[in-house]
Amino acid sequence: MVAAAIGLVAVPVSAAPVPRAKVTKRKAVKPPPAVATVPVPEPVRSADAARLIAWIASARDNGKSPYIVIDKQAASLSLFRADGSFVGETPVLLGIGIGDESSPGVGAKKLEDIGPAERTTPAGRFVTKFGRAFGNQRVLWVDYANSVALHAVITTHKKERRVERLLSPTPDDNRISFGCINVGTRFYTGKISTLFGKGGGIVYILPESTPLETVFPRVRLLPYLNPEAAS
Repeated sequence: MVAAAIGLVAVPVSAAPVPRAKVTKRKAVKPPPAVATVPVPEPVRSADAARLIAWIASARDNGKSPYIVIDKQAASLSLFRADGSFVGETPVLLGIGIGDESSPGVGAKKLEDIGPAERTTPAGRFVTKFGRAFGNQRVLWVDYANSVALHAVITTHKKERRVERLLSPTPDDNRISFGCINVGTRFYTGKISTLFGKGGGIVYILPESTPLETVFPRVRLLPYLNPEAAS
C-alpha cells in the first residue's frame, strides 16, 4: 500500500506588532520654596556687653556649647546657640547685694543667715548644667559651691512682686534674690531648657563694680581677633 504523505510546510508568519504602552510625561514637581529664616535682631547693648559678646564669638570661647551673657547693670540676659547665633533677650532678677564675688562660705549658710550685702550674683565665666535644688526643683546650676543657680521666677512670696519686677520697664527694681538669677517662666522653659537641657552650656556674667578686663582679661585680645568688632 502506497501511503500518501502529506507534508506540512511551516510558513513563516510575521509576529503581530505589540502595541506600545503610552508613556505619559510626568510634570516636574517643583520643590516648595525655601522658607527664609529671619535672624532675630540683637538689641542695643552697653559697650562692655558688646565687647564681651564679640570676644566670645571671635575667640570661640564657648567651644561647642550654647551660652548666656548676663549684663547685671541692665538686668538682662542674652541667649546664644553654640554657633553664636542670637536666640533672644529677656530681663532677669539678680541678687540684692551689689558686688561681683560671693562671700566666703555663703553656700553653706541657711537663707535666713545670709545678710543683704552677701546676697550677690558673682561675675565670671561658669560651666553650667541642670541639676536638682532644694525641694527637688530642677535648676541650671551656675555656681554650685556658692548656691547660685538660674531658674524660673519664684512666686511663692507675693510681697516680693518678682513677676512685676521682671515686667517693669527699668532694671532699677530687679535686685531681689539671694544671688540666684530669675528668668520669666516662658523664656526659661521654651528657650533655655531647650538649648541647655542635654549638655549644659556656658554662662558669662558681666561685673558691675569691677573693670571688665579684670574678670575677663582675654577680652583685651579682641582687637587682634576681630579688629572690626573691636572698633
